[in-house]
Amino acid sequence: MDFSHSERSQEYQDRLLSFMRDHVYPAESAHEEQRRGAGPEATEALRMLKTTARDQGLWNLFLPDTEWGAGLSNVEYAPLAEIMGRSVELAPEATNCSAPDTGNMEVITDFGTAEQQQQWLVPLLNGEIRSCFAMTEPAVASSDPRNLEATAIRDGDDYIINGTKWWTTGAVSDDCKISIFMGVTNPDGPPKGRYSMILVPMDTPGVVLDRDLSVFGFHERGGHGEVSFHDVRVPASNVLANEGDGYMIAQARLGPGRIHHCMRVLGMAERAFDLMVARAKQRTAFGGPIANQGVVQDWIAEARWRLEQARLLVLRTAWLLDTVGNRAARRDISAIKVVAPRTALWVLDHAIQVYGGAGVSQDTPLARMYALARTLRIADGPDEVHNMVVARREIGRY
Repeated sequence: MDFSHSERSQEYQDRLLSFMRDHVYPAESAHEEQRRGAGPEATEALRMLKTTARDQGLWNLFLPDTEWGAGLSNVEYAPLAEIMGRSVELAPEATNCSAPDTGNMEVITDFGTAEQQQQWLVPLLNGEIRSCFAMTEPAVASSDPRNLEATAIRDGDDYIINGTKWWTTGAVSDDCKISIFMGVTNPDGPPKGRYSMILVPMDTPGVVLDRDLSVFGFHERGGHGEVSFHDVRVPASNVLANEGDGYMIAQARLGPGRIHHCMRVLGMAERAFDLMVARAKQRTAFGGPIANQGVVQDWIAEARWRLEQARLLVLRTAWLLDTVGNRAARRDISAIKVVAPRTALWVLDHAIQVYGGAGVSQDTPLARMYALARTLRIADGPDEVHNMVVARREIGRY
């Protein structure tokens, strides 16, 4: 394994770091101020960043398809996702590399028809619209997809959709025009063949946004919608791939997406580390900077080696995705999905401790980053399920 950066990846890193320094970080305070009036909609600061990023060629960096994206491998993209994670609310969306759009674009690229791609993929790639992914349900443990209850029943040339989904990220914004709905199309089929994914325009009659869910009290840009589907009728031509392929598509979607999440959360942790060290050098207690205290030095040292370990594991998994594919790398994908958020939370927790009361206030980004990192121990599968996957793979080797 060679983890040296390719010339292409290094060039993108240099350009992205300049974009962050010159445009993203200076826009954070204005974006936060404008959010009070914008609610779930894009702020003027964010829209300006999108224009700048696209003009600079920092657009769709996640997409390996060179027609629309940068054509980067997972190993090449991973450090870019980490850089963007340092300003997680602005940088990923500014470069059209934010979830859930990235996963949805990959799904429509890989499984959509030419007509579906023209109608929905092209506007997403151009940043003209946003999308959401309607899979998780409030009444069941969605970590086991066999529990899903929402249905899509074939009726002639249409499907009729009923059910409730929540944590439908991005659904609250007016920019969200299309959802990928996962529901039961064949309740009597084999466990992995019961589900389908169907494109459902958000303005279809019967699609109802019930509420916006907060995360530890924070309302994120685009929101997390609880969405009800009441006899929603869509053409059968809106199904992705074939009826019964929903489980297969979900597995294909979540592998690369978890790499992106893991690198972004490590980017958040790296920024928290920078803030922690700077604060430790500036804050005085008991006759000197608290950076002179042994306990704080232990925190700084441990944060550094925890971050380096986690990054190496994520990069190795990215390399496996590039070389042996999603299925063969499943154990490693599950491992990093546990390790990266836990590492970030450890660093963030100690950064907050160094800041004291300021660390839990709106005066630093630490509290919001902690909330985001904590959700990743649940989102895209809880730690316990991923640990089960790792354990079963290890047991199976004996």
